[in-house]
Amino acid sequence: MTETTETATAPRPQYPFSSRGDCLAPELDDLRGECPVVPALSNAGEDVWLVTGHAEARAVLTDSRVFDRAAVGLPDAPVQDTPIYAPEVMNTMGFLRRAGLADEVRRALGPEHPDLPEEWVRAVVRRELAAMLAGPQPGDLQHHLATRVSGEVMCRLLGIPLADLPRVAEFADGDVTMLVPAEQTARNWAGMQSHMAGLIAQVRDGTAASARIPADGLMQRLVARNDPDRGLTTGQLANIVGGLFVLGYEDMTSFLGVGAHNLLRRPWALEELRADPATADRHIEELLRLSVVLGNALARIVTTDTEIAGRRLRAGDMVLISTDAANHDPEVFPDPHRYDPRRSPNPHIRFGHGPHYCAGAHLARWVARIAFTELSHHRDLRLAVPPEQLEWRPNHMAITLAALPVRW
Repeated sequence: MTETTETATAPRPQYPFSSRGDCLAPELDDLRGECPVVPALSNAGEDVWLVTGHAEARAVLTDSRVFDRAAVGLPDAPVQDTPIYAPEVMNTMGFLRRAGLADEVRRALGPEHPDLPEEWVRAVVRRELAAMLAGPQPGDLQHHLATRVSGEVMCRLLGIPLADLPRVAEFADGDVTMLVPAEQTARNWAGMQSHMAGLIAQVRDGTAASARIPADGLMQRLVARNDPDRGLTTGQLANIVGGLFVLGYEDMTSFLGVGAHNLLRRPWALEELRADPATADRHIEELLRLSVVLGNALARIVTTDTEIAGRRLRAGDMVLISTDAANHDPEVFPDPHRYDPRRSPNPHIRFGHGPHYCAGAHLARWVARIAFTELSHHRDLRLAVPPEQLEWRPNHMAITLAALPVRW
């Protein structure tokens, strides 16, 4: 990494700064105020560039030629947290495109979502809220609204047996936990791959029904359409199905929990949702912007020498983009720490930007709209502890509440 003279001798901050999702780490605001692109250290202790400004983040995410996502998974790339053991997970859509399967995944995650009838998702949300309200106080809204709903949605979407949810969720939680030995991460991912490869084998050889594997789901369609001789190997397909579960389950669990926490701190917002469901889209977009959910950062590798925000970046450098910091940039979002569902425009980059814009963005918005509108009907729900006493899961790539205790 090459630095300008004024930053060469300054100590590099080690990112990330916090595992809490109730507010943006103040270090991010401070660094953005100094310069939107600063030298930093990754969790693994590698020299990196940290991007905190909105314009700079969009520029990096837009130019995939200079800032390459797939290269993060190469063996000689700088390490963000632990080595990447499955390159196809870092370049999922690229592998799927080459195998002719990308459209199937986009259809499953997009507006059609053929595996997820709205009435089914709404019934799951209502059932989980009712189960919490039937139990002792305080109830755990994180478990019922975030963890359970996200897990069931991803199992049904992918075609994973619901009975497997505890096991695959355990693998997923291990995969997104930072600051653990690389060997532990490797064993955990090998377990996820082996589990998914077993399901795929049973789908392929016709024993899925006897193993109580659903007949329909994205995994089943990918297996049916994949040509193992010219498409994806079983290992690659298992890694991709596992990666889709991890991303969908962990990110949805994070956002539903942090979003519900933000709404409960603002009863007027829940009242507005209840009185006028047509405002749901505005609330969802502001929750996506305001909520602090990215425990690490989006990583890219510089492919050719370039300059951004006056910093000289060299080929091979790693760039980390804090979308949370960019979504609180006062140059774009006036009074950025204020919750304002009438904010317009609201060009947040919660789902990234440019060619790698998250394929699951529609799904996340849609499930959140159902979950939060259903939540709004329970007008007696309130936080059981002050926000500062909430516990957050430490070192989680998707910032997640350990619990969200509520009373009614």
